Amino acid sequence: MDHQVPIVRKLAEDVVNRIAAGEVIQRPANALKELLENSLDAKSTNIQVTLKNGGLKFLQIQDNGTGIRTEDLGIVCERFTTSKLQQFEDLTSISTYGFRGEALASISHVAHLTITTKTNGALCAYKASYMDGKLKAPPKSCAGNIGTIITVEDLFYNIATRKKSMKSFNEEHLKVVEVVSRYAIHNPLVGFTVKKQGESLTEVKTNQDSSHINNIQAIYGSTISRALLEIDTYCNILKVKIKGYVSNPNFSAKKQIFILFINNRLVDSQGLRKAIDQVYSIYLAKGSHPFVYLSLNLDPLNVDVNVHPTKHEVHFLHEDKVIDKVVDAIQEKLSGTNTSRTFYTQTRLPGSSDTSIDKSNEKKEIKENEESKVTINVSQNKMVRTDCSEQKIDKFLETSNSSMLMLPKSKSDAIITRREIKLSSILSLRKDIENHCNETLQTIFQNHKYVGAASPTWTLFQHDTNLYICNSNKVLQEMFYQIMMYEFGNFGVIKFSNALPIYELILIALEQPESGYQGEDKPKEELARDATEILISRASMLNDYFSMEFDTDANILSIPLLLEGFLPDLNGLPLYLLRLASEVDWSAEKECFMSFCRETAKFYVLHPWKQYCSNTEDISDTLSDNNWAWCLEHVLYPSLRKSFQPPRKFLEDGTLLQIASLPEMYKVFERC
Repeated sequence: MDHQVPIVRKLAEDVVNRIAAGEVIQRPANALKELLENSLDAKSTNIQVTLKNGGLKFLQIQDNGTGIRTEDLGIVCERFTTSKLQQFEDLTSISTYGFRGEALASISHVAHLTITTKTNGALCAYKASYMDGKLKAPPKSCAGNIGTIITVEDLFYNIATRKKSMKSFNEEHLKVVEVVSRYAIHNPLVGFTVKKQGESLTEVKTNQDSSHINNIQAIYGSTISRALLEIDTYCNILKVKIKGYVSNPNFSAKKQIFILFINNRLVDSQGLRKAIDQVYSIYLAKGSHPFVYLSLNLDPLNVDVNVHPTKHEVHFLHEDKVIDKVVDAIQEKLSGTNTSRTFYTQTRLPGSSDTSIDKSNEKKEIKENEESKVTINVSQNKMVRTDCSEQKIDKFLETSNSSMLMLPKSKSDAIITRREIKLSSILSLRKDIENHCNETLQTIFQNHKYVGAASPTWTLFQHDTNLYICNSNKVLQEMFYQIMMYEFGNFGVIKFSNALPIYELILIALEQPESGYQGEDKPKEELARDATEILISRASMLNDYFSMEFDTDANILSIPLLLEGFLPDLNGLPLYLLRLASEVDWSAEKECFMSFCRETAKFYVLHPWKQYCSNTEDISDTLSDNNWAWCLEHVLYPSLRKSFQPPRKFLEDGTLLQIASLPEMYKVFERC
């Protein structure tokens, strides 16, 4: 049987417009959000919202902004008419809320729309009604104040299924109130009012020239406003400014209040929601949630705002890393607030036969705030060690006292202004690091609990209920390499008290078996001169990018400071200089920077001479010196928690090995 091939037809324009309108305007709260943003773009300082039946029957927004020019009223409701965008490239630097010119057009296709507007200097206001993006009649003059009044009536009157799918009027009303509330908190200089039509009582009212905290108190109450912690930080690497307020551990709610603005747009981020909930999970009881208001400002070039019809979603570069920075900022604030909480702790050992202690005293209340009482029940086989004051492995080893490591120059002495590096080679190498990063490993390193150094090579740490042994040499080399990449051109300086002759240092290196010099090719004096000349010829570049300074007498004056509080073993300086001259690929920019940074990373790891051996596993397993052990625990491993991006190869080459699991050990004990 022959089947007739269906004919492809072009949809009628009114059908296309109605479909598009349904994507942009999904419910009254969406329409209100679009209108609110237009009012804010118009520099309004006072915005009043009136609604009936949750906005389905009647939704009106009145502002005191710049108004709409009379000559623009004819096209203002046509699709893709906007005053904010002229060409597609403008999207990369868009700084206004609305820009595509779809809001009013979409509303006019699914509701009866009326605009009353007056501009500054106009003799009178003008009123115009619209249907399907077109004027019903020429605008009429009328009395009115400067600004705009937009009235939306009978929303979805021509889309019966959409109207029926709306939930109760009360629920739609609450969603509209929620949208206004969130914009009021983010825009404290603007006064907002929300009320039902025909009623004088306002449901939201914030004053002009207010503050974030005052508006939070006016909308959510004083219980939340008293529990707020301010977040204000900036990450120069990611170019993100993080501001906002989060609740301290004394406040909790059954429902999460999560308010997020990215570049002043109200958006949502499930990833950030979950990450913040995870942070609070150790402070709040199960089923409790915090209050969160955050405003992130990113480089507009890194943000794509044009990914969703309602602009409820945005995409931006390095999303995971931005979320990590936000979580770090919140964690830092929360970490200092535990003293204001209430806990219960057992004062008697289980099974104790001492019955003289009254049962009422078995639990001791540690109380500094009556508002919060937290009880935590965790099964023993899932308990995770989190107390940094607990004994480390060092307590069981015989060690002698050691002094803390001191740096000759602090980073602040060397860097005054940070500069932005735009070299394509460096950007490409950074991208390689990010592409090879394994998220599982990153989580482990970011949340690990240090246990101790088993040897100069191997270190023990715990994550969750698992114990790991880690090849510190490989991990720290990778960490220093990444520091070299991301701090490129902005290093601090370690200055030597005396100028050190490069030629003599390289001669010392050539006498060491690790150099591989056999005396067959050239005399070592000639090799030392050649190596010195290679470095001196690139002195300007090395000083500019790597803070490595040479004088005119071929002396080295400084090396880069990679990590505050850590000084490399300077016994490895001779071999480091030799390898810079011989192992760095000076012929190509990208390869040059990569190999230079790799060699520098090797130098910064303890026992640098042994790091150049072909087999790093030959390193002695005797206990490392105390200086190194102290730096591992207090400087190096804490740095791994910050921004380290471990490559996935660590899962395959034995760099990180799980050696014990608490739940698995309990299974063994239970069988015994």
